[in-house]
Amino acid sequence: MQTARLLVFTLTVVLLNIACATAQSQLPNEMLREVRDEIDATTPYTHAAAPPISLADAPTPQKVKTKVIDKKFVAVTAALGGAESLRFTTHKLVLDHEFAAGAPWVSSVPANPHLVAKGAAIYAAELLVAYELKKPHSWLPGDKFIRKLWWAYPAAMVPIHIKNGVRSIRTQAPSCPPEECQSQ
Repeated sequence: MQTARLLVFTLTVVLLNIACATAQSQLPNEMLREVRDEIDATTPYTHAAAPPISLADAPTPQKVKTKVIDKKFVAVTAALGGAESLRFTTHKLVLDHEFAAGAPWVSSVPANPHLVAKGAAIYAAELLVAYELKKPHSWLPGDKFIRKLWWAYPAAMVPIHIKNGVRSIRTQAPSCPPEECQSQ
């Protein structure tokens, strides 16, 4: 019984809303028609259409071609590539020497093609991010400010890679012979 009352109440509310919406949509149209008729009756002149005003064509947006790959871009990304290659190369040499010396913490040396592919993929990703940050994007809010900072990541990573490469160059042989190190 309670469900039936609820259903009847809901249907009543819906029907009242529909009736009110229909009456409200017709009321402004009728009022406008009455006002228009009254204005037409009191004005002594006839309605004349105003001549169309010719406006100048809106300017078409010009695509401004921004040069993304310029001297600064090449210099910054070349410095990043050189620093990364220094780090990768010296790290590989350290692993080769430690493996040859029998260091217990180096169980195997990765293959050269694998390291080259991995390093190239990392560098390509960093290069792509720098390129996309420097390129203008109309959909990105604050694009002009972001485009000015495209060089921040590559410039910050160059000294880090150089520091790691120099640390790898300064790596010295283990202080104990490999036989003694394994027994400890």
